[in-house]
Amino acid sequence: MPKAVVDPVLRRWRAALFMLFLTPGFALASWVTRTPAIKEAVDVSTAGMGLILFGLSIGSMIGVLSSGALVARHGGRCVAVLGGSSITLGLAVLACGAAGGVGPVVFLGLAFFGCGAGLQEIAVNVEGAAVERALERPVMPALHGCFSGGTVLGAGVGIGLTALDFPVFWHLALVTVVAAAGLLWARTRVPEGTGREEPGENGERAGRARDRLAVWRERRVVLLGLIVLGMALAEGSANDWLPLIMVDGFDLDEVAGSVVFTVFAAAMTVGRFSGQVLLTRFGRVAVMRGGAVLACLGVLGVITAPAPELAAGAVLLWGLGASLGFPVAISAAGDDPRGAAARVSAVATTGYFAFLVGPPALGFLGEEFGLRNAMVAVLAVVLVAGAVAGAVRPSARSAPVAGGRAPEAAPND
Repeated sequence: MPKAVVDPVLRRWRAALFMLFLTPGFALASWVTRTPAIKEAVDVSTAGMGLILFGLSIGSMIGVLSSGALVARHGGRCVAVLGGSSITLGLAVLACGAAGGVGPVVFLGLAFFGCGAGLQEIAVNVEGAAVERALERPVMPALHGCFSGGTVLGAGVGIGLTALDFPVFWHLALVTVVAAAGLLWARTRVPEGTGREEPGENGERAGRARDRLAVWRERRVVLLGLIVLGMALAEGSANDWLPLIMVDGFDLDEVAGSVVFTVFAAAMTVGRFSGQVLLTRFGRVAVMRGGAVLACLGVLGVITAPAPELAAGAVLLWGLGASLGFPVAISAAGDDPRGAAARVSAVATTGYFAFLVGPPALGFLGEEFGLRNAMVAVLAVVLVAGAVAGAVRPSARSAPVAGGRAPEAAPND
């Protein structure tokens, strides 16, 4: 067994990252399952709810656009803790807004939540890429699997509390406490300084905007960005709208709508925890293309299903297909440890662009054509992601086993 696997510091580091992925997933699903109740409490239309969800998108973009530079200057642990604190604050504000039925307060809570998630996104993925290189085997799918596992757990709790008519405020208040506890446990187990870049020879600061923008001149970064754009929208549209699609599009009650969302989250979890085996056996490109096909079939099934039972089956395909797109593309962006923070930040930013434009755009499309028909836009971008899936092939400068099969040009790596 490789020495890195049994190293106590590395084990604690990996365990802390599992927690830092799991906790935001649990928190996200907790409020997603209560979205119909929150929409009713603030008394808005579908388009109005899309505008409230826009707070999450704005916060996410602020966080993810800031995170790369902050990681380069201060290291991943500092930024991950800052992001986790913002997530916790956002949950508390969201709980108050839902209790008072005040839409702008819900918007603000989602903005804090999104900003924290965006800050953490780059930090924990840079940390995860470093752990992958240390272990010399794929780890990123399992880390993202913890996020999906957290969504399953959060959705399960949310379904139960919804069925019991448990107040949204107290539900989200309890989740706030859980998120804070998880952050406090993880913060001391992540080593300091990962991803930090020293100033250049002329004393210029690390993480400058010019350096971050320069990576967009790399063709591979642009293509990875397109992949993440499509797969992030496939994942994010389900997180934002799937319960309402089932409630408004198939006349299910809130509990049943949350159950279908849980099916999606469970499929994402299974897909991600299967990622190491699939990537080792088939390689990144085949896994990415196969995932895009499954996601397209799933989204198309939800659009065209004549009955909610068939839609639930399509949701299973949707979740399985979308599960590995984001982690595999992010892992590919972090292949080269030199400039990893800038590349991971650039690629993840396109995913958060999908989160920025997705909720309001799909909300307005849903208002005009129905939420089910609005998913045609998601189908289109996933097709594009599948078409450029070859960009995830490990680069010549990648770590030997970072993210799956080694490059074909270097079979003995």
